[in-house]
Amino acid sequence: MEKFVTETQEVSKIGNGQQQLHRSVGLFGLTMISLGSIIGSGWLLGASKAATHAGPSSMLSWILATAILGVLALIHAELGTAYPVAGGTARFPAFAFGRLAGFAAGWAAWLQAVALAPVEVEASLTYLDNINWVSTHLHLLNTKSSTLTASGFVWATLLMVLFTAINLVGVKVMSESNSAAVVWKAAVPVLTIVVLLSLSFHPGNFHAGGGFFPHGPQGVFAALPAGVVFAAQGFEQCIQFAGEARNPQKHISRAILIAMAVGATTYILLEIAFIGSLDPAALVHGWDNPIAKGSFGPYATLATAAGAGWLAYVLYADAFVSPAGTALVYLGTSSRLTYAQSHAGELPKGFAKLTRRGIPVWAVALAFVIGEISFLPFPSWQSLVGLVTSATAIMYAFAPVSLTALRRRDPERRRPYRLKAAPVIAPLGFIAANLVIYWGGFDTTWKIDIGIALGFVIFAATQIFKKEPLPISKTDWKGFTWVPVWLAANVGLGYLGNYDSGGFRAGGGELALLPNMADLLFVAAVSLAIYYWAVSLAVTTEEVHELVAQDEADLTVTHKSASNTARPLEDDLATTL
Repeated sequence: MEKFVTETQEVSKIGNGQQQLHRSVGLFGLTMISLGSIIGSGWLLGASKAATHAGPSSMLSWILATAILGVLALIHAELGTAYPVAGGTARFPAFAFGRLAGFAAGWAAWLQAVALAPVEVEASLTYLDNINWVSTHLHLLNTKSSTLTASGFVWATLLMVLFTAINLVGVKVMSESNSAAVVWKAAVPVLTIVVLLSLSFHPGNFHAGGGFFPHGPQGVFAALPAGVVFAAQGFEQCIQFAGEARNPQKHISRAILIAMAVGATTYILLEIAFIGSLDPAALVHGWDNPIAKGSFGPYATLATAAGAGWLAYVLYADAFVSPAGTALVYLGTSSRLTYAQSHAGELPKGFAKLTRRGIPVWAVALAFVIGEISFLPFPSWQSLVGLVTSATAIMYAFAPVSLTALRRRDPERRRPYRLKAAPVIAPLGFIAANLVIYWGGFDTTWKIDIGIALGFVIFAATQIFKKEPLPISKTDWKGFTWVPVWLAANVGLGYLGNYDSGGFRAGGGELALLPNMADLLFVAAVSLAIYYWAVSLAVTTEEVHELVAQDEADLTVTHKSASNTARPLEDDLATTL
């Protein structure tokens, strides 16, 4: 048994009178933040959605997603340990390409994070509405559309208020609350795997309903944006809290890799258990509807059919804990991203204001308000999953180009974790992220681009009304040049391609000019061209040093200062493992 003792400190003043974030989260807390993001509503609903698109070959979807996200996780591990600042996914591109590109990356990350809390709340309520008493007395969902009713909106709001309150207490308390939830969240899927494999496993299901590839290899790809990537993503969340990590250089890379390994193994085994436990009679006519009744509570339905009704009750309890824990993390993440962008002068400075406890209170409040608004146009889990997945892929895609650019422009930087074969892995990571965007379809990609464009409207308004707007240099504009071209290229590829938000379309996309399978090579070629062009547009070494030094001066707190102002020991024990 090992105790991870956090060194906390009171908020202190820095030279310009601003306040600093607490460095109070250790390895276990960081791992739980990432793992808590990975294991959310995706494990409860992802396997079922993947199976409808790919049948038994959906197992390959999880393996492919693991490979894609694993490459991107390794890239983030180096960046996160070399540049341990709050809201890291927003700051790495800023260091490499200047303020405008940094804002684009940060806004994509913010769109993803701010939408995920309401998505997880919706997932929790959706799953729980399968319980007869809940459906009868609380009436959370509309029967036909599975969207929130007025009662469901009230309960969703109460959950958002709860998560906001925990975030306002502080990141250490959030880490503790999340750690307790993740222990439960990791145990229940393992229990489900063991019970279903031992009580109800039909090997014949893996070649039923049209064989292992009922929809061809395209079904494997289509399953990724339909819920697989959404379920498996989240490893980067501990990077967003790097500004509050006690030893980020040592702990962030380990936290990412541990969380990825545990999450990937769990999801692959869950898909095997799901497919093997289905009623073979339900697969005679294919995989379009493998669970006719209880599709929004698939594992509970399978557990009841297998004679393990007790497990169904455990799963319904987990239907609250798993999504709620993930929503808690992402509400905190979106507020830290807002804080980072406000601190950098990209958003109104009020969002960078910290309480005496070091909490970005107005940033947390903004995350709550936007989350509430998200319930209105997207009142169901499925309606937001594709959008969140594409926004996540855009956010991830900034990391490979930033890694290569920063290695060239900031070669002397200490890198506690250094990615091997980066010249090969980084461009592969960029290709992989763009393929996920492509598989999400044109009807999803253009909406994300509109969201990013609206972000720049807010950015411009902020600069107009500031007394001292950010000095946007020619180098900033140069470093930004590739971003709109890349975003437009993704929309164009989706328009010409063979996928939409409903999955693979045998008849093609809007124009169907890209041949099947060859379209993947075309996406890869376009991605490589943009990748090397982007790297060539990076800012100068001097500007990288200036941008990094500014963030470090404001956000880095030394261990010495932390220990000098440490709170009593009973407050320092973040978690016992």
